Amino acid sequence: MPGTTDTQDTRPIVTDLGGGGSGSRPPSRGGGGGGGDRGGRHWKPPQRRFSTAITLGMVSISVFFLVPCAAFIVLAHTSKAWVPLHLPKILWLNTAILVASSYTLEQARRRLLAPDVSRFRKLWRVSTVLGIAFLVGQMVAWLQLTASGLYIASNQAASFFYIFTVAHAVHLMGGIAGLLFVAVRDFDKGNISQVSAVKITSYYWHFMDGLWIFLLLLLYLG
Repeated sequence: MPGTTDTQDTRPIVTDLGGGGSGSRPPSRGGGGGGGDRGGRHWKPPQRRFSTAITLGMVSISVFFLVPCAAFIVLAHTSKAWVPLHLPKILWLNTAILVASSYTLEQARRRLLAPDVSRFRKLWRVSTVLGIAFLVGQMVAWLQLTASGLYIASNQAASFFYIFTVAHAVHLMGGIAGLLFVAVRDFDKGNISQVSAVKITSYYWHFMDGLWIFLLLLLYLG
């Protein structure tokens, strides 16, 4: 009969569309079963956006320091009230510590790509400790200046010294927060991969290192 023939012809097609009669559906973009997984792993968004974000952050920091640096140069060469500032010697030790932290951080990043996770973690912790040691050294420099009677309002050079060093220290704290984030983060559950987090943290740290060297030379020559 025609009606029976139609039913028999249609059933195999319906069965095929249903995936063998299981009734399952293709996984959505976020992962099958609403768990956000692809093949049992957490789906991560494109990592390039994190590099773009940190690049924009570094550009904004550069612009932030551009105006006071320009004012420093102009006043140092034109102001009759300008009194050169004798920099605390500990600043040179602090600089060596910061440069060393950049070196160990870069070595840590390379160990992660090797991969040598154990060595990476050790070098990463060393970099974090060196970064904290730099901040402690900066605090010592501030205490030495205040002990000698130089405060932020004492003269123009002292004002710029405190502005530059405090602003840099605040931004460096963001870098230390990034170092600690990488050290304790479970990247299997996050949106950013460990390699990407290490890369952008390293870029930011090297940037803060270079910025400090520039500021120190500016203060020294001024």
